[in-house]
Amino acid sequence: MADSSYDYEYTFPAIRGTQAGRDYYVSMCPLRLIPKIFVFNEEELLPELRAQRLLNKARVPEIAQYLTSNRNSYVFSAITASIDADVRFVSAEAKGESARIGLLQIPMSAHFVINDGQHRRAAIELALRDHPELGNETIAVVFFLDVGLTRCQQMFADLNRYAVRPSRSIGVLYDHRDEQAEIARKVVASLPFFRELVEMERTTLSARSRRLFTFSALYGANVALLSGLEFEPNELIQLAADFWSIVSRCLPEWEMVRLRRQTAGEVREDFIHTHGVVLQAIGRAGNALIKQYPKAWQKRLADLSRINWARTNSKVWEGRAMVGGRLSKATQNVILTGNAIKTHLKLDLTPEEQKLETALRSARRDR
Repeated sequence: MADSSYDYEYTFPAIRGTQAGRDYYVSMCPLRLIPKIFVFNEEELLPELRAQRLLNKARVPEIAQYLTSNRNSYVFSAITASIDADVRFVSAEAKGESARIGLLQIPMSAHFVINDGQHRRAAIELALRDHPELGNETIAVVFFLDVGLTRCQQMFADLNRYAVRPSRSIGVLYDHRDEQAEIARKVVASLPFFRELVEMERTTLSARSRRLFTFSALYGANVALLSGLEFEPNELIQLAADFWSIVSRCLPEWEMVRLRRQTAGEVREDFIHTHGVVLQAIGRAGNALIKQYPKAWQKRLADLSRINWARTNSKVWEGRAMVGGRLSKATQNVILTGNAIKTHLKLDLTPEEQKLETALRSARRDR
């Protein structure tokens, strides 16, 4: 707080910039101040009278947990806010580039509207309740001068207009906190056919892509494969690499694509064994196989080569991997696809799996 012509005020060290002919300011704000100066109280207003979307309260605990669980490595992007008061910027120097650096003085009576970052603000407030020591850490805040509701609504629309979530594949690829993601990365690196055939960045594959699988699909399959297995991380990596090596030998189309004797597009079009729902189902079946036959699973897994994976095999795959001739990634389709694989490998179904199997067979009889 500073002594000035205002009775009470916030003073922030700031850098002044210009966008669209308007001044704006970038500062660092202690986390303890975030819940106090940014108050979100527009829930009762109609959408057209608000400058923000409603707070999704279900997201807040997850973000707060991320903050408190990663105290030494969390990253929060800047909060963007508008101020509806007359502010004063006192430059450190009268001329030159240093004139952009100074103190931003804001009256405490000012009203702040968050244009971007309301969920970060709510998560910070929640995290501070149990971890008040976080209050001395800071977050970047971009302050714009408020020129009315219309401008604030336009800022919200503009800030979110080109916001695109990263693909799941690249999100998993870059996540170094997720042990399963680390395992999947190392499995890909250790197997030549995966190195050449896995799309590491995109979540979907174009018809002309040389890749057979997406990294996100392999990640999901690995999670299913390794669920509940009590091994050291390096052992899990080796186990997964051994498993997928055997699977690849049972599916000659994979090797044909790697050797460029067949295109990836042709294999994806004619067979189902490169799609996420089936990879995950193979992982589920493999998990049960390893648990039931820990010493002999490799030999039994070779029976995968006798499964007819063609899309035209609708007698088996319709209602399981496919619905109306199209691949479905729904959980029940993963389970039902896994049921067919487990049955072929002479593995027992769990009560949940048997329930879905009975329902499918009943539906088929009623057609």
